[in-house]
Amino acid sequence: MSGIYIHIPFCKQACFYCDFHFSTSLKKKEEMISSLVKEIEIRKDELDNKTVETIYFGGGTPSVLNTEEIQLLINAVYNNFVVVENPEITLEANPDDLSEEKIIELSNSPINRLSIGVQSFFEKDLKLMNRAHNSKEAKNCLQIASQYFTNISVDLIYGIPDCTNEEWRENIKTALSFGIPHISSYALTVEPKTALETLIAKGKISNVDEEKAQEQFYILLEELKKADFIHYELSNFGKENFFSKNNSAYWLGKSYLGIGPSAHSFDGKQRSWNVRNNTKYIKSIQDNKLPIEREILSKTDVYNEYIMTGLRTIWGISFDKIKNDFGENYLQYLKKQSEKYIKQALLEVTTTSSGTLKISTTKKGKFLCDGIASDLFMVN
Repeated sequence: MSGIYIHIPFCKQACFYCDFHFSTSLKKKEEMISSLVKEIEIRKDELDNKTVETIYFGGGTPSVLNTEEIQLLINAVYNNFVVVENPEITLEANPDDLSEEKIIELSNSPINRLSIGVQSFFEKDLKLMNRAHNSKEAKNCLQIASQYFTNISVDLIYGIPDCTNEEWRENIKTALSFGIPHISSYALTVEPKTALETLIAKGKISNVDEEKAQEQFYILLEELKKADFIHYELSNFGKENFFSKNNSAYWLGKSYLGIGPSAHSFDGKQRSWNVRNNTKYIKSIQDNKLPIEREILSKTDVYNEYIMTGLRTIWGISFDKIKNDFGENYLQYLKKQSEKYIKQALLEVTTTSSGTLKISTTKKGKFLCDGIASDLFMVN
């Protein structure tokens, strides 16, 4: 099974924290969609006849597309790949794009999962991040969307300057009040060359407080556990049967094809990525050339990626998989590097339901898992 990711590189306005590839000009939208369709056609043999079980529209802001444009891209996937009978088809969307009319149109399309970028229900937070929607729009769209879609995910951001723990708890409870079965939540991060970095440097916005972010992460764990959500990946929480199939495939090392400028692909042996420039992407595709770079992964590269993704998930790192896929030396290295984190109660070794051993983060270690993973990496 494989997945297809389609990057829609357009936004109405730039959020201050975002470092994803996008343009706020929609002038080339028509050319872009034609190029996306053409890239799908050019790359139809890259999945080696594996069936497609997920189609994911990311960005950017895919909800700037109308339903006809979305349908055109879905048709291109179906015309060039073998798709399972009931694929998960996700559209990332912003609340200001989700009018009742648009939601109804989407519900009558093949889209069966919405990922809605709310981030916060407080006006001061939305203004600080330069979001295009307001709190009322966020609540209205969730109220309507929940009437037409059962599979909805909401994005929330914690660690926002001047957002108190009480406000953060209210954000979580507000999202849950709409019966949402999935929440993705991320710490606000100051990425290089973003407007947020500049505004913090100029003293116009307070810097991110990592200690407060950690407190709010644990509040998130507490509130969602009470609501019967399963913390299946560091930033993702879902009710039973509502885990994101698309994202789970990334973390479990399945192959996927990334379509569009800046989109990444993985086939188990190599990674590839498209040029991060709309004009260059369109011109290259129109000339029947893929604007792509490829990297063959070494055994150590694959090991390190498995360590990183495994530690982020409830599935952890399997000792048997390390030994079988990489060899005894890698397993002994993992055990040695893990010792201090086990003593600090940041990692734990447990037995799976099948009787094999796995290593995973404890509750205390979850917030630190990316740093721990880097210390477990094999360095050539």
